Amino acid sequence: MVWRRLANVLVIRRDRTERLTAEDLDAVRRLLDAAFHGEFTDEDWHHTLGGMHVRGFVDGHMVAHASVVHRTLWCGERAYRTGYVEGVAVDPGHRRRGYGTWVMREVERIIAERYELGALSTTDEAQRLYVGLGWQTWLGPSYVQTPGGAREATPDDDGAIMVLPTAEVDLTEPITCDWREGDVW
Repeated sequence: MVWRRLANVLVIRRDRTERLTAEDLDAVRRLLDAAFHGEFTDEDWHHTLGGMHVRGFVDGHMVAHASVVHRTLWCGERAYRTGYVEGVAVDPGHRRRGYGTWVMREVERIIAERYELGALSTTDEAQRLYVGLGWQTWLGPSYVQTPGGAREATPDDDGAIMVLPTAEVDLTEPITCDWREGDVW
C-alpha cells in the first residue's frame, strides 16, 4: 500500500487486488461502469483484476483508477514481461483536472519498477493523454497467440496499441499478446 498526496487535493493509493476489500472493488467497478457509460463488460472487469490498482481520491471519494496486470507480449520473436494497463478511468464529473495524468504517472512508476515493457490498448479519444505522457503507438501489425498455439492477426487493434518501453524495442515489428477471453488487447 502506497499513499501519495498531490497538490493537497488528489491522494494516490496503490494496492494489489487481493488487498482490496469487497467495498473497494465495488467502488472501482462503479467508477468504471460510470466512466464507460455502462459498456464496461464483465470480461473487461476480469482483465482489470489480479495486479496493482492505482486509485485517486479527492475528499475521500475515488475519482480515478487504473490497474497494471502481468502479461507476456512478444515484440518480433522476443518475449517481454509486460505491465499491461487496464481499467483507466476518471469519474465523468471530475474530468479535465489532471487526475488521469497523475494516476498514469503512478502506473508508469509501477511499470518501471517491475516490467520490461508497459502496454495498453486505447481509443482514439484517449490516445492524446498517453502520447502526452510519452507512450508510443505500436506501428507494426498486431497478433494474438491462440489457445491452439497459432498466431492470429488482430488488424482491428493495429494503431490502438501503445507501449512504454523500459527496454529497447522496434515499434515496426509484429507484436503478439497472450490469449484471454473477451478483447484480447
